[in-house]
Amino acid sequence: MVDVGQFLFDTFGADGGWGVVLCIFLIFLIDAFLFPTFPELFFILGFSYDPSIEFGLELLLAAVLAEWIGIFSLYYVVKHIRIPKKVTRVVDKYVNFLLLKDEKLLLLNRIAPTIPFAGAFIHIAGWDLKKCWFYITVGCILKYGAIMLLSDYMYDYYAESAQTLTILLLVVILAVSFLLSYVVKRRNGLDDSQRKPDEPIE
Repeated sequence: MVDVGQFLFDTFGADGGWGVVLCIFLIFLIDAFLFPTFPELFFILGFSYDPSIEFGLELLLAAVLAEWIGIFSLYYVVKHIRIPKKVTRVVDKYVNFLLLKDEKLLLLNRIAPTIPFAGAFIHIAGWDLKKCWFYITVGCILKYGAIMLLSDYMYDYYAESAQTLTILLLVVILAVSFLLSYVVKRRNGLDDSQRKPDEPIE
């Protein structure tokens, strides 16, 4: 949630570059392990502290490390608790309805969010951890690397309004992303609005 990210920036953001990097790390960690924090927005805000490729790479590294720790920590937790068979059946059915049915979904998830709580999903779906690690890493680098380069371009050519323009463009990208997610689910019969009132969810 935005309030959590804002709290972290208010707490650590004034401590210089290392504080901003720590904020990004914690925001991405919370997003991967607990609940959504809109990390894209805070990645842009973090980059505005020092709009250079060098600092952007530090933020990107912090984001990747946080994703690894958050997702695989959630995987570990879920692996050591009893998962109801009904949940497993729902996950299997969900995956079978999607165009991609394996670890590549983690890459698609960067463009059209379709997998909530990825760490738990990885365990329940029984995916290969090495492949998951690969697609998580590639997806994170591609997505946030692109955001970093876009922000760098904005600061080079639209210095005074770079942050505002980048955030506006990000809002558009996120809106399109969620729209794609909705379309994917709807086309594959995963939209609750398409179920009959008396039809079970399983």
